[in-house]
Amino acid sequence: MQNQADKEKERQVTRRGFLKMMGGIGLTGITATIAGCSTDPAGGKGWMPQQYQVASTWPVQVKGRIPIDPTNPSITRDDQKCVLCGQCIEVCQRVQTVFGYYELPIKDDITCVNCGQCTLWCPTAAITERDDIDKVIKALENKDMHVVVQTAPATRVGLGEEFGMAPGTFVEGKQVAALKKLGFDAVFDTNFSADLTIFEEGTELIKRVTGEIKEPLPQFTSCSPGWVKFCEYFYPDLLEHMSTCKSPQQMLGAMIKTYYAKEKGINPEKIFSVSIMPCTAKKFEAARPEMNSAGEYAGKPNLRDVDVVLTTRELARLIKMKNIDLNTLPEAKYDSLMGESTGAGLIFGATGGVMEAAIRSAYFLITKQEPPEALLNLTPVRGLPGIKEAGVDIPGVGTVRVAVAHGLSNARPILEAVRKGESPYHFIEFMCCPGGCISGGGQPRTSLPPSDEVRKARIASLYNADAHVYAKRKSHENKEVLALYEKFLEHPNSHLAHELLHTHYEDRSKHLTVKKQNA
Repeated sequence: MQNQADKEKERQVTRRGFLKMMGGIGLTGITATIAGCSTDPAGGKGWMPQQYQVASTWPVQVKGRIPIDPTNPSITRDDQKCVLCGQCIEVCQRVQTVFGYYELPIKDDITCVNCGQCTLWCPTAAITERDDIDKVIKALENKDMHVVVQTAPATRVGLGEEFGMAPGTFVEGKQVAALKKLGFDAVFDTNFSADLTIFEEGTELIKRVTGEIKEPLPQFTSCSPGWVKFCEYFYPDLLEHMSTCKSPQQMLGAMIKTYYAKEKGINPEKIFSVSIMPCTAKKFEAARPEMNSAGEYAGKPNLRDVDVVLTTRELARLIKMKNIDLNTLPEAKYDSLMGESTGAGLIFGATGGVMEAAIRSAYFLITKQEPPEALLNLTPVRGLPGIKEAGVDIPGVGTVRVAVAHGLSNARPILEAVRKGESPYHFIEFMCCPGGCISGGGQPRTSLPPSDEVRKARIASLYNADAHVYAKRKSHENKEVLALYEKFLEHPNSHLAHELLHTHYEDRSKHLTVKKQNA
């Protein structure tokens, strides 16, 4: 029988032999990589931006994190998951140019545009959207409430990724079916109100270009709440350039509790309005004090235009909670009255889409003629270059010069040019998030950070549906929008339209001190 000393010697030899064997198959290489000696890309392409196709820089530096207000309506952070990697700082400072662009100490506001890009860059999911699923479940279980929902363009090319589908898979019909299976009383398309936005914003642009109203050029789009708040913080002197149009989400919210309620004979106080958005800033937007036009119209100031906003990720979780298999659902259609849409409304989800849709209908509204084929594929404003521009010749007006910027760092040079009086443009589309709404802060985290390949797949899916799936490609062809004007709003930019579909924004510069070197 072996004694204890012999057994210990045998174990030592075995351990030594094991290490020798593992060294022969690459353990030493693994150790060297961890120690920072390897020149190979860490983890292939890695999740840290500095690791993309470059040598590893282990050990990763602890860099800190952005401040988040505990009452922030859009995003929240689980401190137990935070590893202080600094990725939230990276995107907030370098991509969005918010963090680090104001002096410390802060005043009475933790500066945030609510875009949620930090939720897409955070590798541990420490930062997420504020979860409002329980509010929707409670409403759906309340038999006294008429619960309706609207879906943004970009959600239908993102939702499928949460169920194992390839990036950009078009799941419009399945998404509608899932929402009906969840128990919503009506499912509306935000594309409808995107078409409505074109009527309102296009008419406003025409009035500015022709001098009918004295508001200055260029006109800025106002569909992206993160961009709007950014302008309110850093460029409040340019707010007069901002279109007074609400975003499609808020327009549809107002119409649901006025026009829809009237047509269906429903008390607006009994309507609970939900929106499914790719955007965390939409949660902030819905909570803005001025977004209660339906309440003012009904004499009920506490009535909100939109009650709850869920991100694409939240919808995916809700569908899974209810054991609904999105992959096997048959396709369903949106409900009528405010369910018709066009390809023009759909491409709002991509950078340049609002501009392209606006040009299609502005041409018609000015000339009373259908736009030429080239304007149905306005390639200069498509794609992922940070700043894009085009000139469109419109009979009777001349050349209308337009520009598109996405990602707030790309907005700054254009805004500085406008501030200096050096901008040659008539109309500028700004989108807060890189790639537009398809890469909003509430979209699936398919890659960290979101790669251009994912963005391109989602954008391509929208443009493909515009060209091949939707029967109509111009907002002024939407018959349900035309019926809305005929029955209720009278005409674009009417007094009632201004009351329900337009708003004004506020100067938030008093909440911070802008760093002059970055202004």
